[in-house]
Amino acid sequence: MRPWRSRVGQPWMLVSALVISALTLLPLFCVVAEGFQGGMPLIAKLVFRPRVAELLYSTATLVVLTIPLCVVHGVAMAWLTERTTLPGRRLLSLLVVAPLAIPAFVHSYAWTSLVPSIHGLFPAVLISVIAYSPFIYLPASAALRRLDPVLEDVAQSLGDAPSRVFLRVVLPQLRIPIWGGSLLVGLHLLAEYGLYALIRFDTFTTAIFDQYQSSFSGPSANLLAGVLALGCLMMLTLESATRGAARYARLGAGSPRSPQLHSLPTGVSVLVLILCAGFTAASLGVPLVTLEKWLAAGGTAVWRSSELLICLGQTLLLGAAGALLTTIAAVPIAWISVRAPSRFQRWLEGSNYVASALPGIVIALALVSVTIRFARPLYQTVFTVLLAYMLMFLPRALVSLRAGLAQVPVELENIARSLGRTPAQAVWGVTIRFAAPGAAAGVALVFLAVVNELTATLLLSPSGTSTLATAFWAKTSEIDYAAAAPYALLMILLSLPLTGILYHQSKRVAGR
Repeated sequence: MRPWRSRVGQPWMLVSALVISALTLLPLFCVVAEGFQGGMPLIAKLVFRPRVAELLYSTATLVVLTIPLCVVHGVAMAWLTERTTLPGRRLLSLLVVAPLAIPAFVHSYAWTSLVPSIHGLFPAVLISVIAYSPFIYLPASAALRRLDPVLEDVAQSLGDAPSRVFLRVVLPQLRIPIWGGSLLVGLHLLAEYGLYALIRFDTFTTAIFDQYQSSFSGPSANLLAGVLALGCLMMLTLESATRGAARYARLGAGSPRSPQLHSLPTGVSVLVLILCAGFTAASLGVPLVTLEKWLAAGGTAVWRSSELLICLGQTLLLGAAGALLTTIAAVPIAWISVRAPSRFQRWLEGSNYVASALPGIVIALALVSVTIRFARPLYQTVFTVLLAYMLMFLPRALVSLRAGLAQVPVELENIARSLGRTPAQAVWGVTIRFAAPGAAAGVALVFLAVVNELTATLLLSPSGTSTLATAFWAKTSEIDYAAAAPYALLMILLSLPLTGILYHQSKRVAGR
């Protein structure tokens, strides 16, 4: 086997990957450095106090209650839409995924508009389940479509009832998608700010933001950010440790037939459809009806605002620039992942996922500290905002780009070089060209993530810069819900393609 360096092929790819990975770890290093700067006495004073204990309890309670409910709802809906004869199950699968097109803080805006007195833990759990349960449904439904039905047939032939077959055969094979989806939900719960600020439910993220605004990145905000980052890393470690080493792959194509669909009694079908209609009303009906109410109340005046057009233009520019920068930054890491897989490569790639698991507010605070101390001209500039987007959303581009590069044979590059192309020309003119569809998918995913990003943009954007998300937040902070409605509607319209991409990707991965 050739040495690892020779398999990389392009030394500048390795250097670029090392630089980018070092940048992605910058927020983590900053959190640690800021935390220990004041010494152990200050750490003990600021961390071991009743307020931190209250935040820890409220955040942990939110996570412990929300994730199981998301799992139950996501797995149940996956089974109903993929393994039963429930009427309208294909339409129902679209309705389950549709809430992803609505930003989480827009869900909260809709519910506070409907019930102004809503606040506290249980409303936070309700809205969180509405906003994030599709993250369980998508991988669970894709996994159900790929399972070999022969395993279930064998269990049934041995006398197991359908419920026992599900618990003993089907559910264990959903372990990986459930664990992965739960991790994604948990990280969103720890990172979310707007949803909980609107319903006045305190979490670490809302407390860090409030502390930053009052003390301008004081030690208290940074230490709270350190505790939050530690919680995210603990969640990553827990998911990795409990995922298990069992393998669920099969050799060959498995059974050529589709799995047997279970017939539900008429009464059960009616009850399930009623429950699904209720959840759809809560997840889609409330936001859409609320937006319609406030748009009607605002009339045409809310659409004539010049600020709306400016915010849309700045959102599109930041989204396009952030998506292109992030996708270009992902090229060296994706290249090494495909061309020279190794233990070092896995560590290099894993560092990007660890950094992206940190909440946006932690990344923003780290960049604030770095730019103020070492690069003041970059403080509150577009460059810093784009760097934050790259650190937060690099894995979205990396996954799509890696899949595209894996489909390009290395022999095509060798042929191009034999025809007189330089190594760089062979890479950009051949490999990147054939990997363009994967890169385009990564650009779309990052673009739409930038459109809905709130906390990092609020903290880092230069004066005069306003996106749809930050302008929406400013209007809702002023209790001007009618003026905020157009911004919410535009974010939903821009998010619809992301929902379609995720839905069709899950179908394609499952082989349908």
